[in-house]
Amino acid sequence: MSSQIITNIKQLVNVREQTHVLRGAELAQLPVIENAYLIIEDGIIAAYGKMQNIQHSTFNIQHSIDASGQCILPCWCDSHTHLVFAGSRENEFVDKIKGLSYAEIAAKGGGILNSAKKLHSTSTDELFNHAWKRLEEVSKLGTGAVEIKSGYGLAAEGELKMLRVIKKLKEKSALTIKSTFLGAHTYPLEFKENHKGYIALIINEMLPVIAKEKLADYIDVFCENGFFSPEETETICKAGMSYGLKPKLHVNQLNSIGGIETGIKLNAISLDHLETLTEKEITLLSKWEGISTLLPTAAFFLRMTLQPARQLIDKGAAVALASDYNPGSSPSGNMNFVVALSCIQMKMLPEEAINAATINGAYAMELGKELGSITVGKKANLIFTKPIPSLAYLPYSFANNLIDKVMIGGEFI
Repeated sequence: MSSQIITNIKQLVNVREQTHVLRGAELAQLPVIENAYLIIEDGIIAAYGKMQNIQHSTFNIQHSIDASGQCILPCWCDSHTHLVFAGSRENEFVDKIKGLSYAEIAAKGGGILNSAKKLHSTSTDELFNHAWKRLEEVSKLGTGAVEIKSGYGLAAEGELKMLRVIKKLKEKSALTIKSTFLGAHTYPLEFKENHKGYIALIINEMLPVIAKEKLADYIDVFCENGFFSPEETETICKAGMSYGLKPKLHVNQLNSIGGIETGIKLNAISLDHLETLTEKEITLLSKWEGISTLLPTAAFFLRMTLQPARQLIDKGAAVALASDYNPGSSPSGNMNFVVALSCIQMKMLPEEAINAATINGAYAMELGKELGSITVGKKANLIFTKPIPSLAYLPYSFANNLIDKVMIGGEFI
């Protein structure tokens, strides 16, 4: 059994003996040990405490790391991404600057359909290689766990191609990865006037293969005007649930159409986006056991009003933060910026944002018992900061890379 000790840690952050989803005022409670040590055995957190109380005689320490002046946090848990995609969409970015609307860009063949077209002409190996590079990039920025969705295939062949790439990433990456089937991202052109036909394709052709090959953990639907109605969302989710896929849903990004009520009814793991919320919906989310996942960089990139994080937290909701990394509306997986933006624009406290991006993000992927905090028995996924004056400096100094190194499973990457 290999053991290593990290000593002289300025602040060991998010230290918890036991963990649960944090709600409301709990999000502002971020336990920290000053001048700490941490012991890791075979990639798992084995012990920690104050330097003055250090006890490592019971461990066969083979390696020592001095973290003087550094803070150590659990790695970010990014619970909503579309990280597997075939190409970037910066031309649409320029079109938006010129004043074109989403509908006008879509009419030119842009948007999700643009990504779908590129994906169909990209080989599986090429798709994997691009995604692998993105995974490497986000891991160096401190992400240790990530959920990845399909949704740019929009046909059985393309969706299965994406999910098989995600499965290969799971097998080869040191990061913890969860897979979500998002065949119901939008309607392909040939099914634009035949919603029942496409839903039948999802249910009868895609889901059986996904279940047989164990290609997904969750099922997702983009519940929105012009996309999938609450009733269609429920039909698709129930079909997925019959194969053991739990719902994680896109709701209330542009409009309030009943997606939240549908997600709560389906006992979804998380409801994501939530830019457009009524007072009634905020109350519903505050009383709901699931997690409200906010994606501030998508709203930032699209110049939309950001999510009402303050109201959700103050009402007692369980809030997580994620990057929504995708080529169209959030072409970045940098969770450090997500945390900073949440403080700057959504008025979250640094402690709230860090908790939302670690422990609650882990629970939004059902990984709360394995990741998201400094807890004995959890995987040693750790961010080592550069010397900083305080934790609040992380979101305050938003444009600077304050990460010195990242450890995944007890190994530096």
